Amino acid sequence: MQETEIAKLQLYLRRRFNDENLSVRARANKDDSAEVYIGDEFIGVLFKDEDEGEVSYDFNMAILEIDLPKG
Repeated sequence: MQETEIAKLQLYLRRRFNDENLSVRARANKDDSAEVYIGDEFIGVLFKDEDEGEVSYDFNMAILEIDLPKG
């Protein structure tokens, strides 16, 4: 993804989740996705999808059962 595209996505996600610590970072050797972090913690991947001239993004976040609160 282009730097300007990453900046727009980061601004959108920061506003949507009300978290200025959220960052979107380019992935090495990948131009169709970017990594999402809160602080230094990796939380997921944003994938870019282009179909018939339209662009959309898919945010994929894995949640491990061991990370869930007990109870």
